[in-house]
Amino acid sequence: MKQEDKKLLLKGLCTMLPYKIIVKVNDTQGIMDEIDIPNERIFVSNLNPFLYGGARASWFTVNGDEIYPYLRPMSSMTKEEKKELQEIAVALSYNKDDIMIGTQINSFRQLDGVLDLFNSHHLDWRGLIEKGLALEAPEGMYNLDK
Repeated sequence: MKQEDKKLLLKGLCTMLPYKIIVKVNDTQGIMDEIDIPNERIFVSNLNPFLYGGARASWFTVNGDEIYPYLRPMSSMTKEEKKELQEIAVALSYNKDDIMIGTQINSFRQLDGVLDLFNSHHLDWRGLIEKGLALEAPEGMYNLDK
């Protein structure tokens, strides 16, 4: 993994940490619980107990292990999410395929609200999926609280 990709992935993982991001690590899935920036590793819990010697939680290094967060593409935003976004930002712009490509933001408080919305809804606003640094979340993956 190139250094710039590793940095982008770590930066993205840090902003997603409060939102129970599901990650694929090597051949299993878990929820990211902690990040150790100096050592470039993440702590993942709820791993498959039959793998990794029965461990239910482990540390994984970003460069040594295959770590991919599951994210939703921006094109998967629901009408409700777009409405919520419209309440935060002034105006939304769409491309010819009706995919949101931008928003007008007039303050840092609005920017903070927009990024919190994207992160809390597991949306790939950094383009990690297309860079091969994240996986597209299957529909319904993040219906954890329902």
